[in-house]
Parts: sequence; C-alpha cells; structure tokens
Amino acid sequence: MKLNSVLTLLFIALFTACKGGVYDLSGYGLKPDTGENASPLIAKALQEIAVKANSDTLRILLPKGRYDFYPEGASEREYFISNHDQDNPKPVGLAFENMKNVIFDGQGAELIFHGRMLPVSLVGSENCTLKNFSIDFENPHISQVKVLANDTVGGMITYEVAPWVEYEIRDSNFVAKGKGWEHVSSSGIAFEGDTKRLVYRTSDIAVGTRKVQEIAPRKIVAPWNNRKLIPGTVVAMRGHGRPTPGIFMYHDTNTTLENIQVHYAEGMGLLAQMSENITLDKFSVCLRGKDDPRYFTTQADATHFSGCKGLIRSVGGLYEGMMDDAINVHGTYLKVQKRVDDKTLVGEYMHGQSYGFEWGRPGDAVQFIDSKTMEILGEQNKVTAIEAADKPDDHGAKQFRITFEKPVDPAICEAGTYGIENLEWTPEVYFADNMIRNNRARGSLFSTPKKTVVENNVFDHTSGTAILLCGDCNGWFETGACHDVLIRNNKFINALTNQFQFTNAVISIYPEIPDLKDQKKYFHSGIVIEDNEFETFDMPILYAKSVDGLVFRDNVIKQNHDYPAFHWNNHRFFFQRVVNAEIKDNRFEGGFDAEKDIRSEE
Repeated sequence: MKLNSVLTLLFIALFTACKGGVYDLSGYGLKPDTGENASPLIAKALQEIAVKANSDTLRILLPKGRYDFYPEGASEREYFISNHDQDNPKPVGLAFENMKNVIFDGQGAELIFHGRMLPVSLVGSENCTLKNFSIDFENPHISQVKVLANDTVGGMITYEVAPWVEYEIRDSNFVAKGKGWEHVSSSGIAFEGDTKRLVYRTSDIAVGTRKVQEIAPRKIVAPWNNRKLIPGTVVAMRGHGRPTPGIFMYHDTNTTLENIQVHYAEGMGLLAQMSENITLDKFSVCLRGKDDPRYFTTQADATHFSGCKGLIRSVGGLYEGMMDDAINVHGTYLKVQKRVDDKTLVGEYMHGQSYGFEWGRPGDAVQFIDSKTMEILGEQNKVTAIEAADKPDDHGAKQFRITFEKPVDPAICEAGTYGIENLEWTPEVYFADNMIRNNRARGSLFSTPKKTVVENNVFDHTSGTAILLCGDCNGWFETGACHDVLIRNNKFINALTNQFQFTNAVISIYPEIPDLKDQKKYFHSGIVIEDNEFETFDMPILYAKSVDGLVFRDNVIKQNHDYPAFHWNNHRFFFQRVVNAEIKDNRFEGGFDAEKDIRSEE
C-alpha cells in the first residue's frame, strides 16, 4: 500500500505540474513566501522540463510571490561571461539551457538572491520568452550610507549605515560582508538625498571606510574629507567585483525578455553574447518605485550586448541608478599575436574580463585594423577555419588560430598592433521609448556598423555623456565603427553634471585613436542627429572625432541655470578630423555664434 500511495501521489504531482503543455512549478514543490531555499527545487524542475522542450510551445508558470534562492543546491555552471570577472563555477538560480519554444511566466514573482549568485541564465536556447518577474538581492554588495554630519575643518564625516547592510568594524576598517563575500570599499558615488541624482561635480569619490569608529549602532565617524557631502547626502560605497550579471544569455536565437525588473546585480543587469535577435519589452533596471530606500541598482551597465547579431530591440524600459550605461552594444577585437602563414593568424582576447567564449565561425566576414590609427588595413576577408589555440575548444580560450579565405595583408603580423574584427556578429539596434536617469558615467553606448536608431528616449541627469559612439582596439578592445546612426526625437536633461571617461559633450562620438595625427581615413560615418531637445546648464552639445558624414539639424537647445557651468569644453560643437558635417535649422536659446560655438580641428 505504501508503494502504491507514493506512486499515486507522484502521478498526481506530475499531472498537476503539467497540463496541456503548461508546467506549473507549484507542482514541483515550489511555494512562495516561505523563505525556504528554492534553488534545488527549481534546478530539478527546469532540468526535467528541458528534456521535454521541443517544437511544441511549452509554458512554465511560477505562482506570484517571493522566492528565496541560496547558493546551496543551486545549479553550478562554468560560464565565461563577457565584461565580467572570470571566476568559476557560478551558482545559478534559474538555468534555462538548450530549450526551444518555451515561455517562462513569473506572473509577478519576486526572485530574491542571497550571497553571490547568477540569478538567471538562458543558454543554447531558441524562441524563448521570459516575462513578468523581478530580480533582487537581499543584501547587495554595494553599501549605502547617509551623511549625518560633515566636519570640513577636521576632515571627519559621521554617517549612518542603511538597515539592510551587513558589516563589522574590524581593525578600524568598515568591512561590508555577506554570505560568501566581504570587502572594504575604496570608492563610491554620491547621490542627492531628495532627488536621487548624482551630486554635482563629485564623480567617483573616495569613501571613509578606514580608521573608522562606531559611536552608536550603525553610526560611524570616519576620516573623510569631502566638502560636497552635505548632511542628507547618500553614498553608495562600491566594491570592485563584477562576478555575474542578473541575466546571462549565450548562443540564443529569437529571445524576448518582457516586463522584467532587475533591482540589483553585482555585474550588469543583462549580458548577452553571441546571440541573435533579442527583444527587450519593458525590461528595466530600476528601483522598487519612488519609495525605495535604495539609491543604486547595478554595479555596471544595465544591459550589455557583446558579439550579437540580428536585431536588438529595446523599448519601454526604465534604467536608473546603475553604475554605467543603460545599453552598450559592441563586438570584440582580437589582437594579432602571430602570423603563421599568409592565410593564418593567431588572435587573442586581450582584456581580463572578456575572454573564454566563442569569437567566430567559418564563413564569417572579417576585417583588420591598425589599433594606433584605427584604420582598416587591406580588404575584407572570410574565415575558413577557426580553433582555440590555448584550450581544447573555445570554452575558456583566449587565443584562436584563424585561417582566412584570401591572403592577409603582409603588414599584419605580431610586430605591429593589429586587431581582427568580426563583421558577421554585429547587430542592428532599435533603442526607443526608454527612460534613462540618475546613473553614473554614460546614458548609452553604441559600436556597431549596422543600422542603429535611438529615438523617443528621455536621458535625464545621466551625469556623464548621454549617448556615446565609441570604438577601441587598445583597452577593452570593443569594436567597432558606426556607419548608419539615427538619433531623433530624444530629450536630454542636464547631462554632464560630472566628468567621466568620454564625457566631452552631451552626445560624444569618441573612438579611442592613439595616433590621430597620422590617421588618413575616418572611423565613423553616416550619423544623423535630428529633432531632439536639449536642456542644459553648460555649453557642449556635440563632440565628434574621426567622422565622415555628420548631420545635426532641427534640434532645440534650451539653456538653464540649474547648475553652474564648469565643463572644460566651452563650445557647442567640437570636431576633430570631421568632414562632410552639416549643422542647420537648429534653435538655440540665447542665440548661436558659429565662429565661437563651433571648434574644428584637422
């Protein structure tokens, strides 16, 4: 009887879990609002469901409520994730792997993670949709404190630690800690207490975490000299770890992320690499509403796309409080490390946070670039064979041995500084109807030769540049040149309240070119900026370097006095090696003097 009873109960559970291609995760024992560890239950459920995912659409339902995930019992994976720390293995909360035609509906569920975890991975999947849930951590790795008093004469600040922050004073150091991690922060970001905007002209600041004294529970006195941190200022004290994003995508095709909110992740909110056709529909990296006591979201970019193709469509999102861009789209240059023969090169991933994943495939179109001048060398070529040179396969690899269809320009060898750019894994981008506000560094960054449309967005106090078109074969090695960009009907409100890298104007076209004076060709081209509204307290609107074909027309520039002007660039337009530029039919409050407001250098 006991055996029969067990079999009957198992049958009932499975019958409850799946009806007509719909899997209800409550049938696998997952219950909301219990505080129990959901990791082992959901790992087992997704593993079983993945086997059944085929040509028929499957729906996976998670009942609404709070679910807590701990590293214990979670799926463990070795993932090499672009622009993140390459430490492995990684405990994964929800691992969607090798699934086809699956819809995961969280139905408003709150997924709360503990310690250091990768909340969601979607790998090797096709035609999948994830929707209607949020991601957060119980104890973020950023420590939030509030300034209570600032003795600017004695160089001492008294601050109060936010109630959710775990810490101890050890050897007079403020040690932030959590499950499986601890650190002493050395830098931070200051926010206005009432607006949650970054404090004017603070940028990245030193923080008072050493030689401190706790004078009352959660009240600390620290040697900390910064006159701008008036009482009421909130400081996010940061570590430098970037282990995982909130959602990781790799080798996926036709993916939709809908109505998802990432409230915190120690890396990016979303990192997608080597994936095709991605739609973000009301995907947000945001606070929990206006009453959220937190001031920060992710440790780095909100969304980041490395080596993707097809169309990246990002619409209707809210991006706020993150420590970098709302969106960053790029590929990755390999540096030429060896010329094996006329058709074969060894190329290497160069940045310590960007390696270990596939770079290209036979048939991919490529081109070669001189990293000093960022000029294309020779003609386009095609990959005929590619294999990892330092690993058995591309998993964990830094170097690749690549054979090309045609002979490679004789100048390209290990003696110079040359990069290989994959032109196949470059996407079109549509970024529209998004709100980007109160974040560090930049609003958005695009580096793709395919059509890029940025329209109907609001960039509100992005603190640095609102839109950056970059390209770099020297630091992060992020490709590439933009050739078809339309920026229209956006509103820019008081960008440039702080100085960060590339913040030369509200819109900054700023490829890294170490030897600009010897450059003969141009890097970017085909850029149109029209029908936008700029509200600004300072002068610089557009900076451009190495561009052939730039139009700025029918825009409105409104001047305000919300902050004192301070930017070193006191020109509306500052061009370096720009040809075929057109500035016309714009409206400037206070007038426009082309001789004074346009600076152009050859």
